[in-house]
Amino acid sequence: MSEQRARLMRWATYASTGTAGLLILVKLVAWLMTDAVSILATLIDSCLDALASLLNLFAVRHALAPADKQHRFGHGKAESLAGLAQATFIAGSALFLLLQAGVRLWHPQPVAAMGVGVGVMLFSMLATLALVAFQSYVVRHSGSMAIKGDHLHYKTDLLVNAGVIAALVLAAYGWPGFDPVLAMLIAGYIVHSAWEIARESFDHLMDKELSVEERADIRRLVLAHPDVRGMHDLRTRRAGAQVFIQLHLELDDELPLIKAHAISDEVEARLLEAFPQAEVLIHEDPASLMEQVPDFAADERARKQDSAT
Repeated sequence: MSEQRARLMRWATYASTGTAGLLILVKLVAWLMTDAVSILATLIDSCLDALASLLNLFAVRHALAPADKQHRFGHGKAESLAGLAQATFIAGSALFLLLQAGVRLWHPQPVAAMGVGVGVMLFSMLATLALVAFQSYVVRHSGSMAIKGDHLHYKTDLLVNAGVIAALVLAAYGWPGFDPVLAMLIAGYIVHSAWEIARESFDHLMDKELSVEERADIRRLVLAHPDVRGMHDLRTRRAGAQVFIQLHLELDDELPLIKAHAISDEVEARLLEAFPQAEVLIHEDPASLMEQVPDFAADERARKQDSAT
């Protein structure tokens, strides 16, 4: 990973942590002044954002550490481990929020200092919008899963904050029941976010293949080389922002080793152009072997599995 990408990822974690801390402070003041459970909901959400951003900060720093003798494939999965931890905390806080909203729904209370609450939420939206814009830039240039998860969370927070403003206004005009109802909706959103983060993190930890579209792009790029006769045994996985691509390249039998190596380098360069953050491993095979034994790749996989057991 280039130094520029690493620097962007670090600054994105600093920005999200700082923004979450600032929003916690202003929302805490607003909640104490208004006693609105919808603001309490966004306060809890901001606390979770701060926790998630802090976890991302340490995870990204660890993930950016270069590979060493004990971690030959790098430390990219630190982002996924942080994601699972985030999902656990988020799910627990959503349950607490549901309980608080349920109590307020059965015993509604008027919302005080509506103007203060609306002003704080408008400030929160502006701060979040600036953060989301910066995170969008970082995601485009780094592909980091941790930053992407933070980006999606804060992006949805914009809609949540707009909903809280609506709840405060309606409560001030005689609709106090809308305040706890919105808090319950926010709790549902938090649970959904926790599930999405946990699922993506689990997929990365279990070395799930890249998407069908990405694998099709890999095949297209490899087979577009004029000297490539075919390919098989494509294996892909992702660890944080790092992508790993392994494949067998089918070449003419009579090619000198130096020529086969040059073709392999050219194919690798094409793949790195499309997947800049990838580590590519290519094994060259004679094309005639594929023609004589159509099920060669399957036989090879079965042989490796048998030898492993």
